[in-house]
Amino acid sequence: MTTLLAIAGSYREGGIIDQAVSVAVATARKSGAEVEVIQLRDYPIDFCRNCRKCMQTAGEAPGQCVQSDAMGALVEKIERADAFILASPTNFYTVTALFKRFMERLAVYAYWPWGAHAPKFRKATATKKALVISSAAAPALLGQLVFSTARQLKATAKTIGADPASVFIGLAAGASHTWLSPASTRRIERETARLLVP
Repeated sequence: MTTLLAIAGSYREGGIIDQAVSVAVATARKSGAEVEVIQLRDYPIDFCRNCRKCMQTAGEAPGQCVQSDAMGALVEKIERADAFILASPTNFYTVTALFKRFMERLAVYAYWPWGAHAPKFRKATATKKALVISSAAAPALLGQLVFSTARQLKATAKTIGADPASVFIGLAAGASHTWLSPASTRRIERETARLLVP
């Protein structure tokens, strides 16, 4: 059975990103996958201290963070998962601060000993798959060109060893509550189904 881990960085409960993640999760479960959803707005992790202690030990396994919070358990979930859904709306041109905080804590996936000029990814080769879902108030094409949201989500997927496919939802803020369009729903269902193909 495929284990799918969904990690969402939206502030708004029931917003476009929550709706999109729900469609992906329902599609995955219908296909027989075991799914866990992490809503970062409810998940207790602290900010990265940028001490780089987690980066000093070589090897493919994630480094050990000096902080004792829920990120350790989340890294274990990432390691066990076969595939990922990574999702964030656009907030001030990029992923939300919630998702950025999570991204920075993925420093454990880099090896950067003191004296080296740059870090190396511990998961240099993608062995898993990911679907990244982003949204913006702008039209989808413009949003993908101007904002870094999708690029940040793809970078996150690559950091944890996954090859990402992408869905970008445009015109997502035309009212106080916007509903996911049938076209976006179908695309998410299609990409989620592809995600689960071995």
